Amino acid sequence: MTTDLGLLTTAAAKWDSMAGELKKVETRYGDTVQKISMGDGWSGVSAGTAHTRFAATRYEYAAAQNQAKAIASLLRDAHEKFTDLKKKLESARDDAIAAGMTVSEAGHVAFDYSKLTPSERSAYHHDPDGQTIIRDAVAKWQQHVDDRVKAFTEVDQSVKTALSAAVVDSNKDAFGKGADETLTGFNNYAEGDLAKAGKPKEEDVPTKTDGDTGKVTVTGPDAGFTVSGTKYGKEGSVKAYADLFHAKAEGSTTMGGVKLSGVEDWYGGARATANYGFTDKGLVGKAEASAGIRALNEGRIEYGHVGGYGRVEGFAGGEAGVSAGVGPEGLNAGAKAFAGAKGSVAGGGEVAGIGAGGTAEGWAGVGAEAKVTFGKGDDGKFHIGGKAGAALGFGGSVGAEFTFDPDKFTNAAGDAADAVGDAADAVGDAAGSVKDEVTSWFD
Repeated sequence: MTTDLGLLTTAAAKWDSMAGELKKVETRYGDTVQKISMGDGWSGVSAGTAHTRFAATRYEYAAAQNQAKAIASLLRDAHEKFTDLKKKLESARDDAIAAGMTVSEAGHVAFDYSKLTPSERSAYHHDPDGQTIIRDAVAKWQQHVDDRVKAFTEVDQSVKTALSAAVVDSNKDAFGKGADETLTGFNNYAEGDLAKAGKPKEEDVPTKTDGDTGKVTVTGPDAGFTVSGTKYGKEGSVKAYADLFHAKAEGSTTMGGVKLSGVEDWYGGARATANYGFTDKGLVGKAEASAGIRALNEGRIEYGHVGGYGRVEGFAGGEAGVSAGVGPEGLNAGAKAFAGAKGSVAGGGEVAGIGAGGTAEGWAGVGAEAKVTFGKGDDGKFHIGGKAGAALGFGGSVGAEFTFDPDKFTNAAGDAADAVGDAADAVGDAAGSVKDEVTSWFD
């Protein structure tokens, strides 16, 4: 109700301006750098490589423009939707007040006894149906306000979905289909229509049966190789993979506020990846390779801000890796090498965004592993933990981790504050009723 929605159109204008500046850079790049590889004066392997790389860089400049324009369009659509919904919410509040209700800043509706004359208060209190009429009226107006808030929340989530999708490379021009040479570049096909971009893709829509949801995906075989250098503040990467199959099934059900969910994941194939560079997250270096079969089965239970999980995993094959990173959000380091088979169990719990868990693995093979983590992960949580293990024939590893999710903690604190506020409103309403009742004795 207090947000300055005009900032959305201001931001949209800046995104459009950015697209214009990127167009200037693209044109200048094409007329100077890329032009060098397009004449007849340079030939050979280096010329061919330069032609591909220069074209890829210019492609990213063009894709960045389309992505920026799409974001500008989404922000304008969001402004239009939010402005309309805000007016409807304000109208709902005003209508409730005109009907004899009070509406708190948190949206809590209550009957406004202060507008009644002493004789009207007496009539309500002495009429057996008076309090029932009041309760029904409050419930009706509360639902009216809640429906407007829900509509606003749904559009808010669609805007988040659309903006998140706009900045993910669609890779429609990769794998030899066009000039795109990186899988994590700008999105040349970003959708700028909120009505389209804010909806989940058909393949992401879960099936529903008796209140349950479920989804099964099967892919493979597939293979590929990509290389991208450090640019645009992103890490450089090298990736090679040969997937035989990847099958995943996930589902959830909710009963009486308790949510149960599970995931089963099977993968067979070989992968090798490396990431390196210096970004806003700090200095990062990581390399990992593995070949074999993996299986995972995980179950979770959640109720409000409390939850727990259990997981079992199995692996047969070989793997090796090394990683290190340091930045403003923490540090991590680890190394592993293993050949053979292993099985692991893990479990943990979380309360209001604060979680703790542990893992234990049994190994049959040869290998060693050590890892330490302190800082913020890609999931937005802060992690503190470690893992260590070794085997020469038989052995295993153990690990532990503590997590802190700022978003969940904030939501839990907000819900607690709302509960206190609602309780205070209820006490105030009760006190007002008592006062009116006592006053009515003297009417």
